[in-house]
Amino acid sequence: MVVKAVAPRPVNVIMGIPGSDLTLENLSEVGVKRVSLGSALMRAAYSELFRAVKEIQQKGTFTFAHQAETYVSLNKLFEDHP
Repeated sequence: MVVKAVAPRPVNVIMGIPGSDLTLENLSEVGVKRVSLGSALMRAAYSELFRAVKEIQQKGTFTFAHQAETYVSLNKLFEDHP
């Protein structure tokens, strides 16, 4: 295994790749110290945008908004903290 072969150096793993079912717990158990996501979060965000647009175009509905974060929760992310 790569992690053991390079020990004690930390190993970085890129996740968010389609087809991978590994969890943070799985990676930690084999000694991974750092996980990178690359473009995974951006691709996930755009995928949701595209799903919403397709729903509007194909069905004329707006149910995608039922699972959207509220303005209140999003605004809390950007609040100034002393």
